[in-house]
Amino acid sequence: MARESESGLPIEPVYGPDALEGWDPADKLGAPGKYPFTRGVYPSMYTGRPWTMRQYAGFGTAVESNARYKQLIANGTMGLSVAFDLPTQMGHDSDAPIAHGEVGKVGVAIDSIDDMRVLFGGIPLDKVSTSMTINAPASLLLLLYQLVAEEQGVSADQLTGTIQNDVLKEYIARGTYIFPPKPSLRLIADIFKYCKAEIPKWNTISISGYHMAEAGASPAQEIAFTLADGIEYVRTAVAAGMDVDDFAPRLSFFFVARTTILEEVAKFRAARRIWARVMKDEFGAKNPKSLMLRFHTQTAGVQLTAQQPEVNLVRVAVQGLAAVLGGTQSLHTNSFDEAIALPTDKSARLALRTQQVLAYETDVTATVDPFAGSYVIEKMTDDVEAAAVELMRKVEDLGGAVSAIEHGFQKNEIERSAYRIAQETDSGERVVVGVNRFQLDEEEPYEPLRVDPAIEAQQAQRLAKLRAERDQAAVDSALADLKKAAEGTDNVLYPMREALKARATVGEVCNALREVWGTYVPSDAF
Repeated sequence: MARESESGLPIEPVYGPDALEGWDPADKLGAPGKYPFTRGVYPSMYTGRPWTMRQYAGFGTAVESNARYKQLIANGTMGLSVAFDLPTQMGHDSDAPIAHGEVGKVGVAIDSIDDMRVLFGGIPLDKVSTSMTINAPASLLLLLYQLVAEEQGVSADQLTGTIQNDVLKEYIARGTYIFPPKPSLRLIADIFKYCKAEIPKWNTISISGYHMAEAGASPAQEIAFTLADGIEYVRTAVAAGMDVDDFAPRLSFFFVARTTILEEVAKFRAARRIWARVMKDEFGAKNPKSLMLRFHTQTAGVQLTAQQPEVNLVRVAVQGLAAVLGGTQSLHTNSFDEAIALPTDKSARLALRTQQVLAYETDVTATVDPFAGSYVIEKMTDDVEAAAVELMRKVEDLGGAVSAIEHGFQKNEIERSAYRIAQETDSGERVVVGVNRFQLDEEEPYEPLRVDPAIEAQQAQRLAKLRAERDQAAVDSALADLKKAAEGTDNVLYPMREALKARATVGEVCNALREVWGTYVPSDAF
């Protein structure tokens, strides 16, 4: 009897040549590093060097996070990935009433250039690649990073890294939006233009399916809705007067890796193939780099369990293997205790060691795309691709990603998938080790890492000191220039940079834009 994949597609007990009847390897596969990039975006993939090992970290104050980054670098991390707290993600200062109780909890609190200096103090920004998981205020954090780098003597054209900057998925699955979709897309286009001129090696957006997957999206939904968002961003930039080949090579993506290895490998291969064809056929991209779907992967936090947390070490290893076999460009492996609290130093180190074992003790880096030609992988790749393309067609029929968001289409589809997963888990049809099978009568005690609640008061004191020391007239003038640019058509990043340089806070800059652009209120909030 056939099983179903996470996307609801049949998985047959046995696959043979008939599964690929009429299948053209030249059309479906190509060579590694060649269109349609099914087999990977680079000819040598990991046979030349492994993927970037990037650990997501940040909590409490900038001082604490800086210490964690230095530990990760000492342990062999090749790239930093910054987690910001909710107030920072929502464009609020730590002393704002709405920030109460959330300062430093799920990431580091960054209120101004002063905090950013501390966060990256002693870290050579010309030598590390930094990814920042920030969306609505992504422009602010990127500019703060640039300003701190320049203070270190590192020019902007030497900086490498990524800002997530994917606000459309916030309306679908995550909720850390600030502005309505139209000005949010305008801001993204301004970021594309600014980085082309000022920070050319920076990846300007990481179009994210990860958070949709965490909300319950199936693999087919994850890539369909992510690629549909990507299409919307490309259309926005082209409509703003940019040539597609001027910005498309700096686009990147962000996906999840689940424990279902075969479908995850198929998902990644299908996503590359779909994106290459969209960029070639719809947008007429000529630069081969514009056709490449380069992506970061994070193992599935939603699949981690608080019960028997050490079992998560096994889950993360399997998920990391799926990402590597699928051809990811960088990888974050979750710590085994993340279902309980913030990772400890030891658990973060174990997560990194998991990647190092995959890279240096297995043979998966010895050859490119090890599963190519596998009957099951190629059939599943075709099946996931067909399911994703059908969902993308439905998005297009509704008028594109933004219009579909306004209709609630993606959110409703994901919620249906999440409900199905919950039902299967509750009934025992979906086995979760340690949760609905193979439980322990009594869990072993575990001492998690906790964030000091005094951090909120400390950040408030830092803000009070900053406001007392700075040139308030310069701040007011810079914020007025920012609002003027937001009201017109000038690129807002240039006056924004001057405001941040004058020590305007993240909250003050976002409030200036709120005054002009307003804030987004979802239709189901009424």
